[in-house]
Amino acid sequence: MPDSVKAGPTREETWELLNKHTKTPNLLRHALAVEGVMRYLARKHGEDEEVWGVVGLIHDVDYEEHPDEHLAHARGILEGAGWPEELIRAVLSHGWGLCCDVEPQTMMEKYLYAIDELTGLVAAAALVRPTKSVLDMKPKSIKKKWKDKAFAARVDREVIQKGADMLGIERGELIEDTLEGMKEVAEAIGLKGSV
Repeated sequence: MPDSVKAGPTREETWELLNKHTKTPNLLRHALAVEGVMRYLARKHGEDEEVWGVVGLIHDVDYEEHPDEHLAHARGILEGAGWPEELIRAVLSHGWGLCCDVEPQTMMEKYLYAIDELTGLVAAAALVRPTKSVLDMKPKSIKKKWKDKAFAARVDREVIQKGADMLGIERGELIEDTLEGMKEVAEAIGLKGSV
């Protein structure tokens, strides 16, 4: 297996693999949201957008089939598809401290860890807006929802904060970047709304 990340899967191959293991529309929209944010962040930091994008897209590949053993089956699925170790490790790292012990080390891994939960908060905040859209949403409305622990209570705010801390950035910057990334894929993730 090639050591180079450049030898990783294409976006089309990744989408096919995801759809082989994931049928639920909400899970597919979540994967597209995380992919969109990862692509945005890769461009912002001068990193490889394709690599960051496919890692974001495939990160929950085993969740639908094994919700109680999330990430326990991801390695086997990805190895079977010929994924490089570096990318498999990145996928596993988003479950650090939750369902696996692979600690995020690279910038890509730290961002995936931080924004996975945050995309859920942004989506939930968009859906309670009159427009049901991220396109007219401002970061301050997400920051307001952050404080309301009853709102999107399943979103683990501690994980998001821990991710921001690992990255050495303010939570507000992470929220802004996540929102911008989701705006780029608003239609694909069902959050274009009536703007």
